[in-house]
Amino acid sequence: MLYNVAVAFQLSIYLAVMDSKLTAANPSVAVVILNWNGKHYLQKFLPSVMESDYSNLEIIVADNASTDDSINFLQEHYPQIKIIQNASNDGYAGGYNCALKKVDADIFVLLNSDVEVTKNWIHPIVALMQSDENIAACQPKILSYTNKELFEYAGAAGGWIDRFGYPFSRGRVFDITEQDNGQYNNAEPCFWATGAALFIKRNAFNEMNGFDEYFFAHQEEIDLCWRLQLAGKKIFVQPSSVVYHVGGGTLPTGNSKKVYYNFRNNLIMLHKNLPRSKAFFILFIRLILDGVAGAKSILSGKPGMCLAILKSHFGYYKWMLFAEKKVTKRTTETLTGNYRGSIIVDYFLKKKTRFSEIVKTVS
Repeated sequence: MLYNVAVAFQLSIYLAVMDSKLTAANPSVAVVILNWNGKHYLQKFLPSVMESDYSNLEIIVADNASTDDSINFLQEHYPQIKIIQNASNDGYAGGYNCALKKVDADIFVLLNSDVEVTKNWIHPIVALMQSDENIAACQPKILSYTNKELFEYAGAAGGWIDRFGYPFSRGRVFDITEQDNGQYNNAEPCFWATGAALFIKRNAFNEMNGFDEYFFAHQEEIDLCWRLQLAGKKIFVQPSSVVYHVGGGTLPTGNSKKVYYNFRNNLIMLHKNLPRSKAFFILFIRLILDGVAGAKSILSGKPGMCLAILKSHFGYYKWMLFAEKKVTKRTTETLTGNYRGSIIVDYFLKKKTRFSEIVKTVS
């Protein structure tokens, strides 16, 4: 009798150890698609997501109080997909913060609804993230859905940032996207990973308290990645994984609301994360450069863009007065993907339009 108990006990320990090793090698992954009136995108791109080749996978749609028939479509055609219905549309940041509290997985994948994935897009990133416990977030290579030979604006082959807070990517500088010739096929650390297809470990997301909901939409993923780096974590891109992004699905390029959020949120992000010794100078220069951009938009016959930039500055001042939170300030000198030059100078004055012309250390 005692022998049988001892054998059963040893067997239970063995199974627990094996289960732990299996989980470590094959962590649970939840692909969470945030939807707002995007039935047409769900119809078009969900089939590719459903074909994803990964065994320990759950696919979830988090709906931001859509007024179209997205929910009915999902219930009829994809009953196997879990649906999380948010009570209101709180944007990308608030929508994901709310939904991910109801998701149980080792790794979250925040996937835009306008993304076509490839069958083996999950494995390479999970393997990379499992190889180093300090890798908190990672993105695949993002190519354009409409021209699959070109990098896509939102992240391309890994996000960087210059000294004045302008984001750019391996494969994209301002609105110029490069052709993908395999020049950025190496997996390497970067400053930020795109929110269009963001892999992030659940523990890391929770430790950062998720996204800053004040952002609502745009650049909240850059802010999150910046905070992760300040906490000693790494951000990576794994180009062995490839997805195709339409882009501008919710707010098209040039939309005044999109301009407002981009300019306002960028200023807030700099204020939050820059060391105090540099913040005043950088923000002063940025406000001037934003003014130049506004003047240029008027000369280009786009007064609405100038008005949106002006409103973004007042939005930033409002945040400073009513919503600013005390944050830990640290130097940006050691952060990966932090270009110490100015892409404004490189692009407009030196006429450099390729990432490899600007960042000479690229391999």
